Amino acid sequence: MTTRVRIGTATVLAAIVATSSGAQEVQITDGQMVASFTINDTEFNIARVQDNTATLTGEFAQTSRPCPDFCIQPMVPAAGVTPVGELEVIQFLQDDVANNTGLLINARLPDGFAKGALPGAVNVPFAALNADNPYQAEILQALGAKTSETGLDFANARALLVYGNGPWDAQSSRAVRSLIDAGYPANLIQNYRGGLEDWLHLGLFTVLP
Repeated sequence: MTTRVRIGTATVLAAIVATSSGAQEVQITDGQMVASFTINDTEFNIARVQDNTATLTGEFAQTSRPCPDFCIQPMVPAAGVTPVGELEVIQFLQDDVANNTGLLINARLPDGFAKGALPGAVNVPFAALNADNPYQAEILQALGAKTSETGLDFANARALLVYGNGPWDAQSSRAVRSLIDAGYPANLIQNYRGGLEDWLHLGLFTVLP
């Protein structure tokens, strides 16, 4: 797996020009080379690898894993949750995360997160959202829930977009179901089933947290 680190817009564009002379530019969409957004005064830029011969190796090039444990996951892990693709993830980062109304949740374990993540993501491992975690309520409050006399109030909770390793990985599905079981409104949750694997297959940059 190749990890692409966060770099400035000018550097991204310079790299695109340098690597695409005589070759077709690899855009995100027709007319868009780079998607930019700022979180806490840090600028992030999403672009695609310009090498048209690039391929994946290692874990994310693997096609078949034993099920169980690595079963194909549903697009909608729970009723009311919205499934999304890469363009929606980018738009969510620009519209919600950048404006502090939403969070991109990496539900993978910390060691996986440390090896590479989607730009702008925060690591909330799926197991940390389990009901048996004594700190679950504190995590939910960090996501925007408020304490009330009857428990937690999610009226002002942030919009969430959750992802894991890929279509074969249950971590995002489990995180979503744990959130809903805890009372988090399903209509505030989006699920990117493609996860890191599909992101990398499209040549999109990742960052080292």
